[in-house]
Amino acid sequence: MNRPFFARCALLGATASWLIGLSLFGGSVLAAQPRAKAVSGNAFNSPAALRDGQAEARLIEIYRLIGAGRSREALRLADALVQEHPNFQLAQLVHGDLLTAQTRPLRTAGDVPDTTARAAEAQLKDLREEARLRLKALSERPPAQTVPSQFVSLSARHRHAIAVDTSRARLYLFENGPQGPKLIADYYISVGKLGIEKGTEGDQRTPLGVYFITSNLDPRTLKDFYGAGALPINYPNPYDSRRGKTGSGIWLHGTPPSQFARAPQSTDGCVVMANPDLQRLLATVEVRATPVVIAPSLQWVPPAQARAASKGFEEVFNGWQAAKAAGDVPRLLGYYTPDFNSYGKSLAEWTPTLQQEIKQAAGRGFEIKDLSLLRWSDSAETMVVTFGELVTGSKRGTTKRQYWLRQGQQWRIFFEGVIG
Repeated sequence: MNRPFFARCALLGATASWLIGLSLFGGSVLAAQPRAKAVSGNAFNSPAALRDGQAEARLIEIYRLIGAGRSREALRLADALVQEHPNFQLAQLVHGDLLTAQTRPLRTAGDVPDTTARAAEAQLKDLREEARLRLKALSERPPAQTVPSQFVSLSARHRHAIAVDTSRARLYLFENGPQGPKLIADYYISVGKLGIEKGTEGDQRTPLGVYFITSNLDPRTLKDFYGAGALPINYPNPYDSRRGKTGSGIWLHGTPPSQFARAPQSTDGCVVMANPDLQRLLATVEVRATPVVIAPSLQWVPPAQARAASKGFEEVFNGWQAAKAAGDVPRLLGYYTPDFNSYGKSLAEWTPTLQQEIKQAAGRGFEIKDLSLLRWSDSAETMVVTFGELVTGSKRGTTKRQYWLRQGQQWRIFFEGVIG
């Protein structure tokens, strides 16, 4: 990417220049453009569909050519892009400006009659913001060899991980290998109509926190509205429930046939992607083993820095493990909050489960494998811990997840459960 060019684009958005096509218009003008035919069923799996990220990359190349004064080349690329993606509104409207510029000087970006511009004011605003966010995210790349600060430690069980930066309308996909998480792709996304920080059912906000993909819904069972498919996440998670947050049905899903992408804030709380981009996720991520961090803004740090922030916590976790291995129930219970809750069980109701596990170990102790740590900080600091636990000498065990909360200088468990 040409970094100086994109930096200029961000500045020119406040001027009358049409250079980056930020002032684009919507629905009424699209009536004159070719529309995508309505499809249903499994139409999103068409072999003719472009692969993930290609349409956006081509749009950015069009912007680059315009910035370089090569409008005829830009128009040729725009012609091809809108033919292949007639439902890509942002591309259609850049194309419209390029066509107009062939016959007369443009007064402004999205140069249409004033009456049309006024009628499409909302669409114009949404498309300006979409263009701004796409360009900003692609010009201000995460520093090399960094990860979101929430990724403290990911075990090999998590072959992939996802992080969403809602301030940039961007989803980042990571592949987790021997050297740790590596960024392999990123995509434009849309979030809730009323923004982020979901609190109640129907508030049209996207939740913030650490989540996991719970299933992969067959697109044949879904309405066209959800596009190529859907990946539900576990909202509300135990931390959400502890704070009284309500609602359900938060998915990563695609767009209907009539839309290539949606406005930055246009969903009922879900995270929505273009269908080719979502198909990459559908074919890549693993159900129940893929963490999804949704943050107001991602902080990118070297992996060693993310891990260093958890040093004090890991010492506490090791203490919990030692207490359980020793069968010291009173000391073990000191690691749990008084208001602990596991799927409706209080600490008193959960204690027999701990005692039974210790009894079954018969003094052999426990081994911890595939330990993963994901950190979340807002009004409080929490750690989401996933690990395999098995009795020493056994070949099989269980996969557990704990939620820890820092209370003053102490870490304690407020949720624990078996997830596999």
